[in-house]
Amino acid sequence: MTAEHLFEPQILAFCCKYCAYAAGDLAGSMRLTYPANVKIIQVPCTGRVDMSHLLKAIENGADGVYVAGCIEGECHFLEGNLKARKRVAAVRKLLAEADIEPERVQMFNLSSAMGPRFAEIATEMTETIRRLGPSPVRRIDRIAS
Repeated sequence: MTAEHLFEPQILAFCCKYCAYAAGDLAGSMRLTYPANVKIIQVPCTGRVDMSHLLKAIENGADGVYVAGCIEGECHFLEGNLKARKRVAAVRKLLAEADIEPERVQMFNLSSAMGPRFAEIATEMTETIRRLGPSPVRRIDRIAS
């Protein structure tokens, strides 16, 4: 078996308390499965997720990071998810400039009733990161140790 087949991505998901986190809860209630390698952090609003949080997650060894918030136009804090989308785009641009695949950081929008979509997003993100391989930042960290 090759190293690629042994690679299990570490993914961090910042999820809005009102929509995405609730959708994750619904997915669990529906007994839907999604990869266990997705670690969820509940935030009051995706607007509270700063660029530094996303970059720090990558720096600390996450192979992928995503932000999941309310449907655009339906944010409980009016524009939090729009701010988050801009921050995610800025981080993706920084990653590209550093020769790191921007697909490692993504933004998704869903309502609290979208449990099946929550499970799909976790699976899609895991497949994307598995295809990209381990984070180059993590590889550099291993070499330096």
